[in-house]
Amino acid sequence: MAESASRSTNFIRKIIDQDLASGKHATVHTRFPPEPNGYLHIGHAKSIVLNFGIAGDYQGTCNLRFDDTNPLKESMEYVSAIKADVRWLGYEWEGKERYSSNYFDALHGFAVELIEKGLAYVDFSPQEMIRELRGTLKEPGKNSPYRDTSVAENLAEFAKMTAGEYPEGHCSLRAKIDMASPFMCMRDPIIYRIRHVHHHQTGDKWCVYPMYDFTHCISDALEGITHSLCTLEFQDNRRLYDWVLDNISIPCHPQQIEFSRLNLEYTVMSKRKLNLLVTENYVSGWDDPRMPTIAGLRRRGYTPGSIREFAHRIGVTKMDNMVEMGILESCIRDDLNENAPRSLAVLDPVKVVIENFAEGSTETLQSPNHPNNEAMGTRDVPFTRELYIEREDFREEANKKFKRLVLGKEVRLRNAYVIKAERVEKDANGEITTIFCSYDPETLGVDPSDGRKVKGVIHWVSAEHGVPAEIRLYDRLFSIPNPGAAETLDEALNPDSLIVMHGFVEPSLAKAEPEQGFQFERMGYFCLDSKDSTTEKLVFNRTVGLRDSWAKIAD
Repeated sequence: MAESASRSTNFIRKIIDQDLASGKHATVHTRFPPEPNGYLHIGHAKSIVLNFGIAGDYQGTCNLRFDDTNPLKESMEYVSAIKADVRWLGYEWEGKERYSSNYFDALHGFAVELIEKGLAYVDFSPQEMIRELRGTLKEPGKNSPYRDTSVAENLAEFAKMTAGEYPEGHCSLRAKIDMASPFMCMRDPIIYRIRHVHHHQTGDKWCVYPMYDFTHCISDALEGITHSLCTLEFQDNRRLYDWVLDNISIPCHPQQIEFSRLNLEYTVMSKRKLNLLVTENYVSGWDDPRMPTIAGLRRRGYTPGSIREFAHRIGVTKMDNMVEMGILESCIRDDLNENAPRSLAVLDPVKVVIENFAEGSTETLQSPNHPNNEAMGTRDVPFTRELYIEREDFREEANKKFKRLVLGKEVRLRNAYVIKAERVEKDANGEITTIFCSYDPETLGVDPSDGRKVKGVIHWVSAEHGVPAEIRLYDRLFSIPNPGAAETLDEALNPDSLIVMHGFVEPSLAKAEPEQGFQFERMGYFCLDSKDSTTEKLVFNRTVGLRDSWAKIAD
């Protein structure tokens, strides 16, 4: 990646600095460990930037490891999507991608070791009883009747579990820790359960699968991870993380460090709720441009650099907080303002006829691709007798605050001539169908020679050469800052999160590449849709407006 590693420090970097200075570690080895049961979202992007960024800053390494312990909810579709998202963000992992399932043999061996040490037992209690005996935050748990089964019997029963002799749910393997612990995760947690399902990596080899908390710490240790970075909901689980590693024969003991997860306004991060949005057809899929998934943001026109910048701006802390959506939108707005070429597009067109421009003639005008960057060059824009302008840019009557086209008054066309509205034509419903204008041929790139002032500037597209396009105006999916607090998703949804327009774009945009960002002058930032756009039917997605329209609503 092009951007620098030199970022402001945080509490995690201070810990790493101390570990390196003291000689505890000679290098830094991190990992990004997603579960392949859904698409990555912007919260995962924060973790990706943190883990890969720290590894890069300290000349260390970062693994990509799929914590694939629940084959019922996992698929290779998610594996492929996650790998593509990480690479698109600009990162490359150490060696080949890893899977927790690579370590199933070792994990099984460590489970046997805990049984042999009297620190794990097979429990035949129904799940309801296990939950009941677990106790509450105010009351200690109670021992399972199987807790004191002999080591020999537990070894035999675990072997039967492994051999597939028991149906799902018949029994489980539990760690033997402390049923009176104030931390619920330490009250004899289940570490293995029976699942007679096919696994996308190991096939049908196993019918017992380790639980996430048992798997994660051991996988970290087997890979030689030095700093295991995770979000605050795993803070209590650090005790289980350390207990497992302290009680098995493994030389490496990574340090788990927790940081606050990303909570972003006007969206949800729960995989369950994101899945509900997809399965209940609130959105078109995981890559719907309204989704907070990396795939959705990418399709909407967000750039890798803007998402990395967002992660850097919000920083890393141990305090949970709600991040304003405006911060994310500001990152992509700043990026595209500097890097996106300018183009002309009319979303809600009304026809303009310039009566003193020769019929059948086309004049080729030169327009800058960026007003502040000459290096981006210019492009040819055809100017003709008939044009399209935005319907909202014309009024028959208006006060002085309206700086666009008014009947009997003048306005400048962007990078073109000054025109004057002379008369209009309407249909039977009173709707304006055509605005008849005159133009001043001496005003290309210069002010009128007689000194008259023309203050307004509007954009336009040649009616003869403009290319029809579907333009999707995407906005925030939810209308309230914290949709997760709503009783149902329906009551929090923004009914205007997608408005579809049919307009015209300048001919150069027919050659646009998927996901390429443009500023449609005066309208916002857009990109060519990577999924639905074709050469026969162009589809552009609005990435973000030129200004934060929600800030006015909040005020």
